[in-house]
Amino acid sequence: MYDNEDILTMACKKAPRQEQLTVLQEKEQLVPGTVHYAIRRYRRDPLWNMEDSGMMVYHYEKEGKSENYLELKFCVSGNIYCRHRESGCDKCRINLTKDCQVKQESVDLLSFRFTPSHLSQFVKPRNNAEAQGSDEVLSFRRNTSFTRQLSLCGKSRMVLEAMLNNPYTDSLENIFVNAQIQMLLLHSLDCLTGEKEINTINCKFLANEADRDKINKAREVLIDHIGEPITIKELSRKVAMNECYLKKGFKEMFGTTIFEFYQSQRMEHAKYLLYEKGQSVTEVSLMLGYSSISHFSTAFKKHTGLKPCELLLR
Repeated sequence: MYDNEDILTMACKKAPRQEQLTVLQEKEQLVPGTVHYAIRRYRRDPLWNMEDSGMMVYHYEKEGKSENYLELKFCVSGNIYCRHRESGCDKCRINLTKDCQVKQESVDLLSFRFTPSHLSQFVKPRNNAEAQGSDEVLSFRRNTSFTRQLSLCGKSRMVLEAMLNNPYTDSLENIFVNAQIQMLLLHSLDCLTGEKEINTINCKFLANEADRDKINKAREVLIDHIGEPITIKELSRKVAMNECYLKKGFKEMFGTTIFEFYQSQRMEHAKYLLYEKGQSVTEVSLMLGYSSISHFSTAFKKHTGLKPCELLLR
């Protein structure tokens, strides 16, 4: 899909020779109007002396706005790739493959390309004069392209590691990946703007690690219930937290309300089911827990700018 060898060159401090590039695994997902992501895993050459690296590419075309995009690229080394995992082998988990010949140290390249229409859902309405920092980037009001190196913080590493080793398949994998990509975007923008760390929070009760864990658990519950709408009251009971604290804490930690996050996850999954799986509008609306097709269609149009049937025809 995309040429990601520039991030590999940056990590290695020089361009690797073609004969050094042995591809172990490739994965790619393309859905119109959403995030396009690709993962390519190479066998690590013993001659490579490299550092884990990240890069943000902001591409702006004044005369061709359809060409605008924001892309995150990462190069992570030191992971172990094993083909046995793809066949369902569990020996790695119980440490029975110390001398396995198909286990190889890998260098992993991951890229995530965001369209302006997808990023616009995260921007609060403001005029051009007020837009700055991450808002200026997300709304594509910055009129010059740029490339920035990103430091890989612990939070970003955890997200990348989870994506490389996620245990899900099919629909569950799509839900999981979409949620991780949003967290990766959050951490990357936080790194870009040099703003306060995510854990430096305004809600005093979130200074308590146990309460932060409850907010994180609430996010996981929402993802697990993508097709079974859950009320805030039910959610607060599941994580054992006061409703008011839950709403405030969620907004503080993730920069969005519970409803906005949940709705965003549902619509991104709907795109996947319609475009990748070819399921009907009726089937998707039922799977996502909508009481009527019209309610689903209205929500989908509001989120994507498209009618569900339009995505089916692409």
